[in-house]
Amino acid sequence: MRLISKYGVALALFTVFLMFLSSCGSRKSMVYLQPDSTQIITSYEQYIPKIQKNDILTIVVSATDPKVTAPFNPVSSLASNNMTQAVDMALRPTYTVDVDGNIILPMLGKVHVEGLTRLQAIEKIRDELSQYIKDPGVNMNFNNFRVSVLGEVARPGSFIMPTERVTILEALGMAGDLTIRGVRQHVTLIREVNGQKSMHHLDLTKQETLNSPYYYLAQNDVIYVEPNKAQINNSKLGANTNIIISIAGLLITVISVLTR
Repeated sequence: MRLISKYGVALALFTVFLMFLSSCGSRKSMVYLQPDSTQIITSYEQYIPKIQKNDILTIVVSATDPKVTAPFNPVSSLASNNMTQAVDMALRPTYTVDVDGNIILPMLGKVHVEGLTRLQAIEKIRDELSQYIKDPGVNMNFNNFRVSVLGEVARPGSFIMPTERVTILEALGMAGDLTIRGVRQHVTLIREVNGQKSMHHLDLTKQETLNSPYYYLAQNDVIYVEPNKAQINNSKLGANTNIIISIAGLLITVISVLTR
């Protein structure tokens, strides 16, 4: 029995040792944005997200005299003075960009906004409002700037971004960062533009990623972090646990018979 016990302990220690070796990663494979000779030339202004079909925009018109804005804010005008900010935000008028790239605003009718940045759309609406309101103000925000993060991260899920200026690192941070099992050299970003999906791969260990046109995210981007080989092997191991236990039991039985 002692011999069987020794063999069992040795087998367990050997298995743990192999798992440890398979899961170890070098510093080079783990550290983000390792310095090199790359010159960082990317600016957010190069990749500002553009308004797309089916985007949902919250638009509030303001002016020195609030009464003149009532026809342009049909929902928010219902808010009372003692209404909480959260409720007031929920009542602000929203507009969906239709299949032709237009939104329909009160009084103004159709306004084409597809392909414009948020600031460009604000200026366009302000120009059209000028025929009704002196020095109008326009506050516009994306209501559906959503990014999904899947795979080997601590908290996978979909996240509504408070602003359209968001990087892939910030999105991963919201998801709790990559796990130790995530492959940092091959993070996949899925983006849809004009109904066409495309896949792009980023190496987060290289500083040159800061120059990628996909470093700044667009609405509805999906980020996928694939598992490393050790995690894949562990998954296979888990799926075959019963087989492994049976084989281990058989080995112990054979050893027991041979050493009697």
